[in-house]
Amino acid sequence: MAGKQWAGDTYGNAWMHRQLIRALRYVDVRLIYAFAAIFVVPVCLIVNPSRSIIYHYFRRRQHYGKLRSGWHTYLCHCMFSQVVIDRFAMFAGRKFRIDTVGHEHYDRLEEGEEGFVQLSAHIGCYEMAGYSLVAHHKRFHALVYGGEKAIIMQEREKILQRDNISMIPISEDMSHLFEINTALSQNDIVSMPADRVVGSTKTVSAPLLGAVADFPAGPFHVATMRNLNVLAVNVMKTSLRGYTVYVSPLHYDREASRQDRLQQLAHSYAAELERMLLRYPNQWYNFFEFWNK
Repeated sequence: MAGKQWAGDTYGNAWMHRQLIRALRYVDVRLIYAFAAIFVVPVCLIVNPSRSIIYHYFRRRQHYGKLRSGWHTYLCHCMFSQVVIDRFAMFAGRKFRIDTVGHEHYDRLEEGEEGFVQLSAHIGCYEMAGYSLVAHHKRFHALVYGGEKAIIMQEREKILQRDNISMIPISEDMSHLFEINTALSQNDIVSMPADRVVGSTKTVSAPLLGAVADFPAGPFHVATMRNLNVLAVNVMKTSLRGYTVYVSPLHYDREASRQDRLQQLAHSYAAELERMLLRYPNQWYNFFEFWNK
């Protein structure tokens, strides 16, 4: 898994990011979408290895034909550019229409006494969940990549603090594990991505779209160690200015051995991820060879 660890951050420097935020306060976001689709995405397809990686995803995992896979490779990169633009539009104060499917699952756990774990993936635009899944009774902690650009972290913090959400940056010394443990011991909510290996290289395997893939063991260990309730939350782009949040409970046998609980939860998460990818195939944003074969 050494080659599969993600060590990237948002492209560009602080000046570029500030200019984009400033522009999005006045420019129709659709114009920037069009600019990205015509000028930025074609260049990315030429110079980035993501071209062949996403093509393989459509050919091998979605089982598309050659021409269809090539076209959807382009569409996937266009969708990703729109999601990145939407993040900056959010920083600029733009609002999006957010619908939620399964909000009752979140409300039930958020109003309960125990803390719980919320698992996300690099599909759609998970940051949009902060608009609708607001914690009123508990403190919400989101595990985030610690190497992101400073301006991104600052803008995120401004928005998240309004909704009672604090960030836990992933650190090389693994101190974020202590913060996670503290949050859960206080019966708070902890949100973690469960589809990229960052930090610890321990993994758990589960089938996804017809082949075995390795997932980071950490998020599943955190939940099963305390026998906590777990939600999968995926936020998918459904229109130019709209997103849908899908909240689904993940199940595992709490009486099983710890290793079996870990495996069951990973399989449950992978099954939900597969359901989303079959419905929204163009919104897969893991730009590395994810599967073992």
